[in-house]
Amino acid sequence: MLRFKQKGMVILFASLCFLLSGITAFAQDIPSDYQEVLKSLDRKGDFKAGVLKVNIPRNDLKMTIQGFSTPTPFGFGGWVALTKAADGSDVMMGDLVLLQDEVNPILSALLDNGIDVTALHNHFFWDDPHVYFMHVHGMGKAADLARRVKPGLDLIGHVTPSAPGPSGGGAGTALDTARLAKIVGHEGEQSGAVYKITVGRDDLGMKEHGAVINARMGLNTWAAFVGTQEDAAIAGDVAMLENEITPVLKALRKNGLDVVAIHHHMTGDRPLVIFLHYWGRGPAEKLATGFKSALDELGKGGAAHGGAH
Repeated sequence: MLRFKQKGMVILFASLCFLLSGITAFAQDIPSDYQEVLKSLDRKGDFKAGVLKVNIPRNDLKMTIQGFSTPTPFGFGGWVALTKAADGSDVMMGDLVLLQDEVNPILSALLDNGIDVTALHNHFFWDDPHVYFMHVHGMGKAADLARRVKPGLDLIGHVTPSAPGPSGGGAGTALDTARLAKIVGHEGEQSGAVYKITVGRDDLGMKEHGAVINARMGLNTWAAFVGTQEDAAIAGDVAMLENEITPVLKALRKNGLDVVAIHHHMTGDRPLVIFLHYWGRGPAEKLATGFKSALDELGKGGAAHGGAH
């Protein structure tokens, strides 16, 4: 009986050793440079299929959709992932779950550190609180990517909500539309209280089944102004080529304009065009200058012609 118990203890001890060695082996499967990424970001993650996935869940949010409680794994687990490129450098992609007040401070922090933002949109209707999903991209060495993305990640859950601004429509000077047109460099049209400037992207030479896709077909950049010269609001859309996205984002943020969406409007378009929606409030001339700064980033690469399809 004693020998049986001793044999059982040996088997149990061997099993524990095997289990512990398996855990150790699994931990060692994460390459050393990726272990440093997890340590640098102070986040958990795992390494599978050649990819380090760093978890950025929004456990701090109590989400509901149409009043239905939706836990974090339902669709609120943000992440960034790294994998090796052919030259040994790293490619980073990610999807961050952000509150409305977090979007633009984090966008600026990422851009300031050389991380690209490639999409911004919602995944849900009727979500409370309302969240946006920001897709990010970067290339370089793992340690450098971790250093560059960290300032943005560190802001998640730590942005002070902005105080509501005063209601618009107060006394002030009427919009000086001639002045706004001069700043932007293009004339606009008045529609009730709104003055709208639309600029086409004819430089792209886009066609669809032989038909020219012009500004009237939606291939345009625009700005709508409302309010007074002292207190105005601006909203609009920017039609960008892929290599124009980051310069336009930087121009808008540098001038205090908020980015609210980055996405496609078309499929099968050549060249590929991405659309960015923005919003701002302040003195009308300052808003027009901000829009002009983004407009100036378009077309710098020369005309790009898309073939008919």
